[in-house]
Amino acid sequence: MKLDGKVAVITGGNSGIGQATAMLLAKEGAAVVITGRNQERGEEAARGIEADGGKAMFIRADVRFADDCRRVVDRTLKEFGRIDVLFNNAGVFHPRTVPECTEQEWDETIDSSLKGAFLMSKYSLPSMIERGSGSIIHNSSGWGILGGECAAAYCAAKGGLVVMAKAMAIDHGPAGIRVNCVCPGDVYTPMLPDDAKKRGIPWEEYLAGASDRPLGRIGTAEEIARAVLFLASDDSSFVTGEALVVDGGGVAG
Repeated sequence: MKLDGKVAVITGGNSGIGQATAMLLAKEGAAVVITGRNQERGEEAARGIEADGGKAMFIRADVRFADDCRRVVDRTLKEFGRIDVLFNNAGVFHPRTVPECTEQEWDETIDSSLKGAFLMSKYSLPSMIERGSGSIIHNSSGWGILGGECAAAYCAAKGGLVVMAKAMAIDHGPAGIRVNCVCPGDVYTPMLPDDAKKRGIPWEEYLAGASDRPLGRIGTAEEIARAVLFLASDDSSFVTGEALVVDGGGVAG
């Protein structure tokens, strides 16, 4: 129960890494607030957590828009009185080079990941500053550190999160707030088969390429969730401004 009595907000918490993290943080004692654009999936995710004995609430929201982000924070504070953990997980992926990427795809990618993290942090920070504690985690990527093929907008967004976390760590460390990134490698979530389809690569061939790393496999959402739990809890009480790579050695190779 590393988060007993804490309140965690997880954007994009209705599938993949976000959902796995919501379930784990709830098992560790946190009241979890999930956001997402899909009402049905979000409510189902919240019911699953509660059926497992946890406490959860879903708020439909699109983190690209300030009013939605402000509403999530306001409702969370009204319902639970505090925000201890913010996991900025929402994001989209379009496999495009710069010439191929449309302006709409660029804006959606940057706004979902980078702007969304900015907005959610902007409205969550005042209550954290007032309490003198808090942990903010951005979901970046190994490609936010090294870059990757046919993913210019995604790399720009994820790289921005890494440096923004460092800047926020400097700004808000004196107030007792830690800000870090988790940087997953290829993880088996619905986004991965969708990427293979968009690239026109057979799944078996795609999976073999994604597994070409020292540990010889892709990761699971639960493995990333455990890294987020570390950054959210007091186990990482002296860790801030860090980009924790969880990718089976892909960046190392």
